Amino acid sequence: MSYVQRGAAYARDSRYITTRITADGRDGFVVEPGRYRLVVSRACPWAGRAVIVRRLLGLEKALPMAVAGPTHDGRSWRFDLDPGGRDPVLGIERLQEAYLARDPGYDRGITVPAIVDVPTGKVVTNDFAQITIDMSLEWAAYHREGAPALYPPALRAEIDAVNEAVYEEVNNGVYRAGFAGTQEAYSSAYGRLFAHLDRLTERLSASRYLVGDTITEADVRLFTTLVRFDAVYHGHFKCNRQKLAEMPVLWAYARDLFQTPGFGDTVDFDHIKRHYYLVHEDINPSGIVPCGPDLSGWLDPHGRAALGGRPFGDGTPPGPVAPEEAVPSGSSPLSP
Repeated sequence: MSYVQRGAAYARDSRYITTRITADGRDGFVVEPGRYRLVVSRACPWAGRAVIVRRLLGLEKALPMAVAGPTHDGRSWRFDLDPGGRDPVLGIERLQEAYLARDPGYDRGITVPAIVDVPTGKVVTNDFAQITIDMSLEWAAYHREGAPALYPPALRAEIDAVNEAVYEEVNNGVYRAGFAGTQEAYSSAYGRLFAHLDRLTERLSASRYLVGDTITEADVRLFTTLVRFDAVYHGHFKCNRQKLAEMPVLWAYARDLFQTPGFGDTVDFDHIKRHYYLVHEDINPSGIVPCGPDLSGWLDPHGRAALGGRPFGDGTPPGPVAPEEAVPSGSSPLSP
């Protein structure tokens, strides 16, 4: 499968299934604990957002999670981490089966995160940007006690503006660089990416978090790109002006979040590296997965508390990760 189209700039296929699961069921799917299954891969930054938000809000029991393996082929993500290579609830080997159950002629990306309706086995949505917003708003009745306000009404306009720029220039920007098919497309993506990282550096020099004085949806969306930066984007995607560890403000900000319950304890660096270096065969034809970088720095003191702010606002941190959802030993500096 080719990810780089020679002679062309990268353009993401953004044709998502936008059906929503809501408290009032206005799209045909009502919020109901245990009815749906959130399918993710810990390798994917878009899925990583959903994993973090779900944990911060305490939705583990209301919205059970299936974790696909870190690699996929041209057909789809596979449940090769589960006994027999099948998801124990959905009974399928590939996420593709749930997409085709909804639409036998489905011809778009088989992406994660996706939410599947368990009774029918059909995908409801893969609209990653809306999924986490709806976790905050539509699933509010099932939030844990002390859940943070990740999308507070007074800050939504600013959060949306920050998210739009971060998505365009950073989240998707690293892909525009990595999958560029011409020197000009790569150089443009590279310049835009680091220009925006410089703007974020300036913003975060005086503020602990991106919007307001607590963690919001905006921090979650930036974090999932930053946490992958040195492991894959710096080398594999040629985003190499500097490593994250060489950008002091962003490095401290990322470590602050990583060390906050709900962030670093969801990150599997082994899955991240295996996905990018094994799946993108046209970029890395040898299939060699790098041994580095050294992960111990993620636990170094960050000093960001001096800027003030309260990570969870009037809420509280989430409790320990459930054993069945813990990142495997050795895959993260936080794993036992």
